[in-house]
Amino acid sequence: MPGRNLEAAIAATREVGDMAMARWRGEGQAVNVWHKSHDNPVSDVDLAVDARLKAVLGAMVPEAGWLSEETADNADRLSCRAMWCVDPIDGTRDFIRGRPGWCVSVALVIDGTPEFGILYAPALDELWVAQKGQGALLNGEALHASERATFAGSRVPADALPRVDSDLVIVTKPNSIALRMALVADDRADLVATLRWGFEWDVAAAALIASEAGATVTDAFGAPLRFNTPRAQAFGVIACAPGIHAAVVDRLHDRAIALTSS
Repeated sequence: MPGRNLEAAIAATREVGDMAMARWRGEGQAVNVWHKSHDNPVSDVDLAVDARLKAVLGAMVPEAGWLSEETADNADRLSCRAMWCVDPIDGTRDFIRGRPGWCVSVALVIDGTPEFGILYAPALDELWVAQKGQGALLNGEALHASERATFAGSRVPADALPRVDSDLVIVTKPNSIALRMALVADDRADLVATLRWGFEWDVAAAALIASEAGATVTDAFGAPLRFNTPRAQAFGVIACAPGIHAAVVDRLHDRAIALTSS
């Protein structure tokens, strides 16, 4: 039944994305924003999207666990083979600033691996969908990831780069890490990499979309990502053209070691 669940999940993701879009840029009711912690904003729209998705997706696969940025984690999910992994609005900063680089991210994880993933970016009119073993689509068109083989000159969505990475090329960066990874899937970027502890909900759907498009997706050390783990975190993420993955891991290695050893 994955196909039936996928279509229903796409419909639910579109519904909440359009609901958020109706509040974007001050349309309709004003958006209420506060900070969960330092430099970690959230809005009432995030919570409304989360609640609606939990109700709809939870009814769709009642036996599935739930992991979302805006829901308190429950260890019961660890005993579930299936788990919904959701970021109601990935890129909240862009959302509240009236910028288009945000999306709704939904993945169904089975036995630690995403079975399907959906990103809906209504402000960009982009619907990204992937199903395990079935490829990835953007607005219904097949995606083919970057095939770059030379590391120098690789396109990276970033605001700025450290001097050590000055041989790379900056391209437009959405606030959403999921959309940045999707740019690799669509050959608009060659590399996305982070060097921090990141949560599974940030990358679950995008990791499948990128890998199904032909990209290589790992943690910052080059190890495979696993989902529905006790901490629900991994150190860093790399999504890149397969031909440059070894060079990326090598470039980041000392920085990753320093950050995880401190």
